[in-house]
Amino acid sequence: MAEEQRRALLELLQRPGNAQCADCGAADPDWASYTLGVFICLSCSGIHRNIPQVSKVKSVRLDTWEEAQVEFMASHGNDAARATYESQVPSFHYRPTFSDCHLLREQWIRAKYERQEFTNPERQEPYSAGYREGFLWKRGRDNGQFLSRKFVLTEREGALKYFNRNDAKEPKAIMKIEHLNATFQPAKIGHPHGLQVTYLRDNSTRNIFIYHEDGKEMVHWFNALRAARFHYLQVAFPGACDADLVPKLTRNYLKEGYMEKTGPKDAFARGEVFIGSRECGYMVLDRLPPSTQGHHWPHGITIVTPERRFLLACETESEQRAWLDAFRKVVDRPMLPQEYAVEAHFKHKP
Repeated sequence: MAEEQRRALLELLQRPGNAQCADCGAADPDWASYTLGVFICLSCSGIHRNIPQVSKVKSVRLDTWEEAQVEFMASHGNDAARATYESQVPSFHYRPTFSDCHLLREQWIRAKYERQEFTNPERQEPYSAGYREGFLWKRGRDNGQFLSRKFVLTEREGALKYFNRNDAKEPKAIMKIEHLNATFQPAKIGHPHGLQVTYLRDNSTRNIFIYHEDGKEMVHWFNALRAARFHYLQVAFPGACDADLVPKLTRNYLKEGYMEKTGPKDAFARGEVFIGSRECGYMVLDRLPPSTQGHHWPHGITIVTPERRFLLACETESEQRAWLDAFRKVVDRPMLPQEYAVEAHFKHKP
């Protein structure tokens, strides 16, 4: 009898929608919530276990299933659950994948099933209200200590601001929504809720590192930033559909790490390099010019821009290949409209 139930479950996994985790999209889920009727991956099953009042999980292959539980799974499934629990997800709300950090996946699952934010708009956090303020822990630039700072997101002014003192009249920094990016970086920041916010200041890229003890609050800030970017882009590109705008709201980094930088002695030193598309004159080469001196690592990369070449070196061949793959993904795609403005910033740096 147990073998019969297991066989029935494995057949259900072949149905459309069930071959990927209902929550993060990972392939070949082999766990299931028998109270929600969804098939999920091992990683997401751990999050479901932490909301037992909503979700109870079993292994498809290892646990014993009752006939009624299998019938429940058969009458529901991942596509049906999405139609119910994701029926009113705002366009700008981030939908995490299996490669995202634990916090994003946990809050997505809790928002869907525990708080049911996407079945009724009245239950949704007002991400898109156009204004948000609160206190976040911000890492100091000099000593690396985190200090509580007041943050204000105002869509009307098109900016995220933070203040060094509660009674400060003027903000310490104004980060324009137009050039802002936010990405969760828990390992780099040293906190599971750590968010890196990147922005332009004086034509240079700057970063701040922030977190909130409450993971739900931090993810709400993240989605509020995405909502503000979404509404800015809707105005900037009135003919664009939501599907065109959503990938531009926030971006994860393709690759991060260390390389050795070298170049001619009269090269103008700058802290960053804009990399555009091949059709605009950008290229990436898997070598350095033969006359290059001053580098210790053996595996070279040359970034060719319309103005000059940037010479970099990697310690290992595998690192070189990984960086080349990342750079080529950038140069092989067309530039977005707002990227031309960023390129112009770089060209007019003093």
